[in-house]
Amino acid sequence: MAWGLGIGILIVAIFLAFLGFILFKETRTHRFWQTKVDEGDIDMITQLVQVEVERWRTERPPKGTPASIWQGIQGVELVALGQHHIHASTAAEAQFAMVGGQRRQVSSALDEAKRVTTLLAERFFYDIPHIRPERVQIDCYTTFQKEGGEASQSCIVSTEATREHLAEIDWENDPPEVIAERLGARYELDERGIAKPITPNNQPAPASGAPN
Repeated sequence: MAWGLGIGILIVAIFLAFLGFILFKETRTHRFWQTKVDEGDIDMITQLVQVEVERWRTERPPKGTPASIWQGIQGVELVALGQHHIHASTAAEAQFAMVGGQRRQVSSALDEAKRVTTLLAERFFYDIPHIRPERVQIDCYTTFQKEGGEASQSCIVSTEATREHLAEIDWENDPPEVIAERLGARYELDERGIAKPITPNNQPAPASGAPN
């Protein structure tokens, strides 16, 4: 009986020692990454952000997230990274559905862009391990049909959000469109109230005569 009890205690001790080793190793790894980020190691920061973005590409959409919005998350591309900022771009398109027996627009490209911007901003600010950006810029593009049938994409919403904006936001209850506005979403409307192409923040305006 005593022999069996001793074996049991030994097994538990070995298991606890192994668990402690794993936790110690994990803690040291996290500390290493955090130190590199705090030192401004751009290669490390880039790796951490890219790993998370790639995870989004294979992640199933959260419950309640429309497929059109999730496409904007999975299609995000990194434009620039720094110790304290992330600059990314993605795309959003108007959504159509059967209404009264006809295909009608049920959500404009601008509405979709604001929703994508909100979800991306939340993820960039909060969901990337070790990364705590002070500023996140998200440029959202949509498709425009040019004369002659050629299609191209232009930016319709450019948002440069800072941590100061976050204090004004209730992520759980505020509508995505309201959150996007509070984050500083910039866009322009034509005479019909439709979003038109704009130059993204921090990007030189096109030369005179060049398309926007």
